[in-house]
Amino acid sequence: GAPSCSGARPVPFEFDRSRSASSGDEDDDEDDEEEEIEEEELEGDPGTRFGTDDGDLDSDDDRERMINLAELTPYILCSICKGYFIDATTITECLHTFCKSCIVRHFYYSNRCPKCNIVVHQTQPLYNIRLDRQLQDIVYKLVVNLEEREKKQMHDFYKERGLEVPKPAVPQPVPVSRGRPRKVLGSVFRIPPELDISILLEFIGANEGTGNFKPLEKKFVRVSGEATIGHVEKFLRRKMDLDPTCQVDIICGDHLLEHYQTLREIRQAIGESALQDGLLVLHYGLVVSPM
Repeated sequence: GAPSCSGARPVPFEFDRSRSASSGDEDDDEDDEEEEIEEEELEGDPGTRFGTDDGDLDSDDDRERMINLAELTPYILCSICKGYFIDATTITECLHTFCKSCIVRHFYYSNRCPKCNIVVHQTQPLYNIRLDRQLQDIVYKLVVNLEEREKKQMHDFYKERGLEVPKPAVPQPVPVSRGRPRKVLGSVFRIPPELDISILLEFIGANEGTGNFKPLEKKFVRVSGEATIGHVEKFLRRKMDLDPTCQVDIICGDHLLEHYQTLREIRQAIGESALQDGLLVLHYGLVVSPM
């Protein structure tokens, strides 16, 4: 549309309506004066010509605003360790995010989200977590030197223990194929590498006076090898609604297992005799603790 003329000056009063067509020379002078006024108006401030002020003209610098890191801190902190996200991992059920090591450790004891208490998975909550690489990249860009410090700590951790420092995963190039793209048929469900032990829980009975308890619905469980017998007992107590006075004895082969023993240690110590079709077989019984 045509530019606004709200900022233009009013035409001088000399342009009298009563002027006659007979005053030719006079009219020419007035026409010249009118043209000069219009040129002045057009050559004036562009802000005035378009009905805006200079202060209203936005630029990239004006739109940018410095944000204090403290304003973003609540969105990039893990609620478990109270530190910045490291290997940010999100629960797919409720979309709450934590450090990977924090949430994996939490799921050793509970199958609920630490933030909203929703049940993540009845038996395998680690199935429902995913790495959030975009969020982690944002954290590393916001917090100065965080990525470098984390890499150095990881390097020192492995070196102090004489272990090989794991190399970062390098994305593999996708081969370019001619013609119609082919669908890759593979397993949609993948078991996380942290869950390296499959156990079979066999019930061997309960003594009299144990009280009412729910039978275990699923006796096949896949867990981390770092899980202990204490974790297995907590799992049984929760799933079977056991009374605190009820004692749980867990046996592998002919060995009564202690709370501190890890499943990986038990499998290595007892060997093939403890396995059945690749499963670590654990028998559990219920007894009433003496008063």
